[in-house]
Amino acid sequence: MAVIPKPLPGEYLHYYGAYIGLVPECDLAIVLLQQLAATRAIFGTITGAKAGYRYAEGKWSVREVLGHMTDVERIMTYRLLRVARADTTALPGFDENAYVPVSGAEQRTMADLVDEFAAVRGATVALFRGLPADAWSRIGDANGHPISARALGYIVAGHERHHLETLRTRYGVGMRE
Repeated sequence: MAVIPKPLPGEYLHYYGAYIGLVPECDLAIVLLQQLAATRAIFGTITGAKAGYRYAEGKWSVREVLGHMTDVERIMTYRLLRVARADTTALPGFDENAYVPVSGAEQRTMADLVDEFAAVRGATVALFRGLPADAWSRIGDANGHPISARALGYIVAGHERHHLETLRTRYGVGMRE
């Protein structure tokens, strides 16, 4: 794979700019593999009550954050696949806040959630590496708005970075003890 140019502002909703801005122009597959190693290391140290910790009432637990990260990666890479394959069918939106409570993450072990995330990430890397160069610039429709394959790729990487930073600053996860 090679460096994938960052998407232009018209290739995604303004909302996604925060995620895209967290990732420099890069070979996305390499970045995703580096992130996977860091994410495994961070979540691999979380046990017991810390996995169920919520920094405020109504906020997601550490387990739920990881489950959410996995769900969003699946959804964004599904969208990316459809767009990259020149499928112009409009793709629906989703409500992340509705997914989390019914995900079952609270009943799972951290090790199981980490393994699932790693499996999804492996599939994401394989997809990214297998796309022809021209597929990255294709544009589709998600939730009633244009989005490019490359924007979706950068969103996947940036979404993980966003949540790891939130875990560090709000949950105290990933900080040196």
